[in-house]
Amino acid sequence: MARILAIDYGGKRCGIAITDESQIIASGLTTVDTKQLLSWLKDYVSKEEVELFIVGEPKRLHGEPSESEKLIKPFLEQLNKELPDIPIKRIDERFTSKIAFDTMIASGISKKKRRDKALVDQISATIILQDYLYNR
Repeated sequence: MARILAIDYGGKRCGIAITDESQIIASGLTTVDTKQLLSWLKDYVSKEEVELFIVGEPKRLHGEPSESEKLIKPFLEQLNKELPDIPIKRIDERFTSKIAFDTMIASGISKKKRRDKALVDQISATIILQDYLYNR
């Protein structure tokens, strides 16, 4: 089986998470500068088999799209154009950053490391992916 890759898309950087080949476990992989994301993804899928992209869908409390969605839409169009054989699914990402931060605290991660926004983004991508795996 191929892997599933999740993206927590951000204006500056994007958290990346990936499943194992059996699609059972979601693990944080890395954080990529947003400007480099598309080229990073093309390189990654040239080396690893990916069958699906999961991209966080930022929403406000009442369910309407957040301002960030304006940044994500053009990226999704470009991703679909560049890698048309890999489908894209969206997953509601409300509260993932808060859950990621709480997870870091519960895991005993030091205060200094909790300030690392890249780590928060990576954990957020893992939460998005785990949510998809749990609810599919």
